[in-house]
Amino acid sequence: MIAKTPEPPYYVVIFTSTLVEGVDGYFEMADKMKELVTKQDGFLGADFARVEIGITVSYWKDLESVKKWKMNAEHKAAQNMGKSKWYKSFKIRFAKVEMDYDFERE
Repeated sequence: MIAKTPEPPYYVVIFTSTLVEGVDGYFEMADKMKELVTKQDGFLGADFARVEIGITVSYWKDLESVKKWKMNAEHKAAQNMGKSKWYKSFKIRFAKVEMDYDFERE
């Protein structure tokens, strides 16, 4: 399901990654982070995809909420595990959403 977001403006963080071979524990940690982020103040929703590359698009009320999530202790531990164990490469992009629109076939 596509995340429902409020009327802009809001912020988006796009996390794109590739994994190394043998990612023991990665998907369990990803599920834990998905659950934890929903409790983070300012979190509006997220979209996830993984085939050859992983893409997580998270939506936030403001930049302060993004900064607090980045510094969350459990999230920091997951980030460190990713850097040392699971990710071959990753890129993080931040943007302010000023316009969006919906399409839904009935």
